[in-house]
Amino acid sequence: MKFNINSKFIDYIAYFLITISIIFITLFVSNNKMILNFFNDAENKSFDYRQSLLVKHKHLKPNNNIVILAIDDASYEYVLDHYGEWPISRKVYTDIINLIEKDKPKAIVFDLMFIKSFKNDSASDKLLADTMAKYDNIYTGINFDNESFDLRKPIDMPEKMKSNVDIQNKNINFEKVFRFTNCRPIIQQLLDNTTKVGMININRSNDGIIRTAPSFAVYKGEYYPYLSLIVGNDYVNNNDKKAFVIDKNSNLKSGNLNIPLTNTGECVLNWYGPAQQTYKNIPFYKLVELSKGHKISDTYNFKDKIVFVGTTAQSLFDTKSVPIDKIYPGVEIHATYLNNIIDNTFIRKTTQIADSIIIIFLIIVVTTIVFLSTSAIFAILSTSLIATAYYMASYYIMKFFNLWVPDILPLFSILITFAISYLAKYLLKSRDFEYQYKLATTDGLTELYNHRYFQDTLRKQIETSKRYNQPFSLIIIDIDFFKNFNDSYGHQAGDAVLKSVAHILKRNTRATDFVCRYGGEEMSIILPYTDNKEALANAERICKAVSSHIFRLTNNVECNVTISLGVSTFPQDGDTPQAIIEKADKALYWAKEHGRNQVGKNE
Repeated sequence: MKFNINSKFIDYIAYFLITISIIFITLFVSNNKMILNFFNDAENKSFDYRQSLLVKHKHLKPNNNIVILAIDDASYEYVLDHYGEWPISRKVYTDIINLIEKDKPKAIVFDLMFIKSFKNDSASDKLLADTMAKYDNIYTGINFDNESFDLRKPIDMPEKMKSNVDIQNKNINFEKVFRFTNCRPIIQQLLDNTTKVGMININRSNDGIIRTAPSFAVYKGEYYPYLSLIVGNDYVNNNDKKAFVIDKNSNLKSGNLNIPLTNTGECVLNWYGPAQQTYKNIPFYKLVELSKGHKISDTYNFKDKIVFVGTTAQSLFDTKSVPIDKIYPGVEIHATYLNNIIDNTFIRKTTQIADSIIIIFLIIVVTTIVFLSTSAIFAILSTSLIATAYYMASYYIMKFFNLWVPDILPLFSILITFAISYLAKYLLKSRDFEYQYKLATTDGLTELYNHRYFQDTLRKQIETSKRYNQPFSLIIIDIDFFKNFNDSYGHQAGDAVLKSVAHILKRNTRATDFVCRYGGEEMSIILPYTDNKEALANAERICKAVSSHIFRLTNNVECNVTISLGVSTFPQDGDTPQAIIEKADKALYWAKEHGRNQVGKNE
């Protein structure tokens, strides 16, 4: 019964230590900014890898109606050769708009900012603004910033650009990242007419990678939608304006529009393919040639197409790094955003509560496997299989459900849980072995070594002494008149005396000596590296210690107890266990025959 209680107690201690350790690690990670950033960065890299695999296997099919009119390297060279400068006259864009509109496109989206008027070409600004106003499917961008008011004064935005956003989830905070105090305005004619203008700010992660895109910017207390959000909202709702609502589940909704948002009001993009290989890219210069009436080898039909106009030339510095590509044009990020809206394929991140449940579940599973398994190899293989299965599951969950389940912290939890659990189990086994060993070698009453241990130790001591040519001694002790004592005071008092005598023996011997219960009221001491003279002196000291001690019995009776002792020494008194014991027994018998309470002599 004692063993079972101790075993359960040790189990409870082990589980408690595991729980405390993991809680400590979790709290440490949660409150240590540097470590938290490390895990966030590692998780982002894991997301990038999963997205790269999905793109490699062509998981998502890009929308064929999305077209990029790209100001690529060839077009930039063409512009410099034919116009001598960049940016070019806005009349060129006017001609291209009129050319594309002949085919009845769904939308023309300029990922360009028409900033300030050209001093020598102000007429082309008015022409562009009037042309854009003529069509109801033209979109262009504007950029907010936090520049000093000394550089420029913040302008007021027209009412048509503002959005009403009903935020029902108070955890969504646009101002954390996308609150701005200033604006880099486009030409006033575009702001004044009916052209649809959206902001084109973007936010990079700590490592410079763009994984998310915003939904709104906050400027002067008002909400201004992202350019591609305006395009997508018009597309899915057929230009029927709906109010924007962010529900309690962090979903941005407007009619048929449904976008999951992060706490900063951003959406996680789901990527379709590498740069300039995903959407049809039409070189800008070819449409310039067509708008001039020149014939080219290619033909284009823009009916029902959504045409994004933007720069892809690296020299124009509008390239970004995204999870699937180090150099990715900004205009294709807008196209990806719109494609996610059309397909409803934005990535949703799991909540902190869900992440915690996942980690706790994995901790329980791994701990159970480690504690229940009888083989270390089985525990290692099982834990490795769980980690691999979890990682594969996170990939397929992203593939089929567009859900970003965290990898790094759960996998780290599996590793640290296995290490702590295995260490705890090892300690449990060690304690169990020690307890079993103690049960096998210790006398339950006196807590001295038992007779079997005495016999084994005596044999080993003879071998050791022979090998190193060193003496050792044996003392055998018998409590005087112990039978009469039991008869007078009872067996409980006798047990108390045995315990007390054992305690005195241990207190008056060295840590290297072996104090054993030989049997009944007899006890023995093996003294390594001790000659006969030293052994006799030790025996005399022990004899006096016992006789001078006042024993308090269980019924509060005090009495004195004496012992008789016999000493033998290897090798002078023999070189076998039997001979050594027999010689000490004879000395003990002499002490009993000559008055007790003394150390016997060998005659």
